[in-house]
Amino acid sequence: MGGLALTVDIPLLKLANGEAWSVLMLRTGVTFLAALLIWAVWRLASPSAPKLVPGRAGLAVAALYGLGSIFFVTAVYNTTTANLVFILAFNTMFAALLSWLFLGERPGSATLLAMAAMIAGILIIVWDSVGAGNLFGDMMAACSALTIASAITISRASGDNMGFTAITGVIFPFAVAAIMVGGSGYQIEAPWWIIFNGAVIMPLSFYCLATGPRYISGPEVAMFYLLETVLAPVWMWVIFQEAPTRNSLIGGLILITALVAHSVWQLAEGRKRRAATAVNYPA
Repeated sequence: MGGLALTVDIPLLKLANGEAWSVLMLRTGVTFLAALLIWAVWRLASPSAPKLVPGRAGLAVAALYGLGSIFFVTAVYNTTTANLVFILAFNTMFAALLSWLFLGERPGSATLLAMAAMIAGILIIVWDSVGAGNLFGDMMAACSALTIASAITISRASGDNMGFTAITGVIFPFAVAAIMVGGSGYQIEAPWWIIFNGAVIMPLSFYCLATGPRYISGPEVAMFYLLETVLAPVWMWVIFQEAPTRNSLIGGLILITALVAHSVWQLAEGRKRRAATAVNYPA
């Protein structure tokens, strides 16, 4: 659900036709207010409602999601949608690396091969952007992928419910954007798209994706971001006729192929482990 909701984020940002800092301020401000309202209603209805920020791990996760929002919106306005979502897909491999380094979850040989293929795909995309002037936006997309993977890893390590933490973390980019807008002025032609995005899409996607690490591994959670990789360029092509470049398609195809192959391998390995540990009872 979180991955599907996230696929319409970039088209909604583009439909608003605004300046980057103004869009970031409105998007994060509405998301924060929506999160507080949902949490307050939940808290009144049930004493078992999750904490907004569970301890120091929660603060770290909130800060990382906040930084990720800044990097993400900056990338939206400085590179193509295809480049952005293809590079964001690399958060799966970032999550695998961080889980290996900090959680002792060593990736298998198939994961390492998939990571090598994904690096090759990203190099193809970035090489295409050097001549197009999109290198800065591509770097911002890579930073966003790294911060998301870091937040997922910390959430996995803590075991706490970080659903609302991911949403409330947007207060950090809101503060930065408000300062920037105070100097340059507010510029959004169609703010209702951003309001819908912040009130509905962001809380739904952030909560679902941030809750996932309680139940499945970090790399598996990160793989659900692939839905945005596949569908966001389709929506942009349909709505804005923004066709991806040849190198973006080639690099993106390599990324998706590597990740799909890796996912199939993980499922097969999981079935083998379950079969090996199954207990055979006499009839």
